[in-house]
Amino acid sequence: MNKVETQMNTWLDEVVIGLNLCPFAAKPRRKQQIQLTVCDAQDDTEILTAIYQALVHLDHTEPAITDTTVVVVPNALADFDHYLDVVDATEAMIDHYQWRGVFQVASFHPNYCFEGCAPEDSENLTNRSPYPCFHLIREASMSRALAHYGQDPEQIPARNIARVSALTHEERQALFPWIKASSD
Repeated sequence: MNKVETQMNTWLDEVVIGLNLCPFAAKPRRKQQIQLTVCDAQDDTEILTAIYQALVHLDHTEPAITDTTVVVVPNALADFDHYLDVVDATEAMIDHYQWRGVFQVASFHPNYCFEGCAPEDSENLTNRSPYPCFHLIREASMSRALAHYGQDPEQIPARNIARVSALTHEERQALFPWIKASSD
């Protein structure tokens, strides 16, 4: 396993699942149904091609084999605004291929910053990952997970913000070392 895969797997296990930021991630992770695809491209067109190929793979693969895919882009999209442009292009691709209602994309980036937030605001940690990535989600799987979720799913973002806001300085450094490294 290379460095990028190791860091992403650690992030999935310790942050996403460990902090329970996505209450639906543990089961497919346990069942090895999360595909991690590293895209070494630097060109937007090549990145979008890799995302398209991942969507086609999901479209032609049973959820029991691959339920969800994370496309990681370690060598490009460092600029958050540029990354958001590629997220928008991914959304347009989903519409173009009539996958709206079938797939959705969740976005994660090392410098993720929600609109109206300052870059240092804790809530941004909920969407910060070691590298820019695109989480391609089957809407049917999400619907099934929500149907069995025993709590109000509308409260997940507020619960996540409270969870990351409660992290100590040491916990933040341990869970998000790439943020510390980029701010030194």
